[in-house]
Amino acid sequence: MQRALLRRLVESRLQRGGGTQAMPRAVRSIATSSQDVAAQTESGEFRSDLLHRLAIVPVQLTPLKERREDVPPLVNVFIEQVCRMHNLQRMTIGEDAIAVLQAQDWPGNARQLRNSIERLLILMKEQQPEGGIISANMLPSDIGEVLPTVGDADASAHLMSLPLREAREVFERQYLLAQIERFGGNISKTAEFVGMERSALHRKIKSLGL
Repeated sequence: MQRALLRRLVESRLQRGGGTQAMPRAVRSIATSSQDVAAQTESGEFRSDLLHRLAIVPVQLTPLKERREDVPPLVNVFIEQVCRMHNLQRMTIGEDAIAVLQAQDWPGNARQLRNSIERLLILMKEQQPEGGIISANMLPSDIGEVLPTVGDADASAHLMSLPLREAREVFERQYLLAQIERFGGNISKTAEFVGMERSALHRKIKSLGL
């Protein structure tokens, strides 16, 4: 297949299905891959001459987990698309739910996020949340499980046995860990969201042993 594709790119001629003669065509090609094509070329899995033909203007796209700030606008776009496609009433994802979505790693990137939004809106069709706002506790379990928690029942019981100051420290540690993960380790963005000065957040992180 690689050899056939290379030949078509070099000759700029295409043959229609069922046709008998190749005709010249001016074609622009766009190729994408989730694999390390350069490494595959070195190992011989991918033809180097085909790579050179395709990689005229290479564009490196970072995974969604490295640009979590893109999640909220993508969610809005996907909501519009899904509601229009399935004729659903327009809903809104609450800020707490957005925070959970931003904390996900999304190995399938934007496509996985869109599929999750589509599934969520279809599931919420009959529930009709108040004000049309979907909160974090309404998210499916496979998404909502990244919400900050105090652990299992034993951990919760232990938390209840602690004085307020120590219990608050436990919660602060888990809360900040979740927010730092949400913003991909970006302390400036985390500080802005939680309402702290960057230097103050650094001191808090140090004091909590994060």
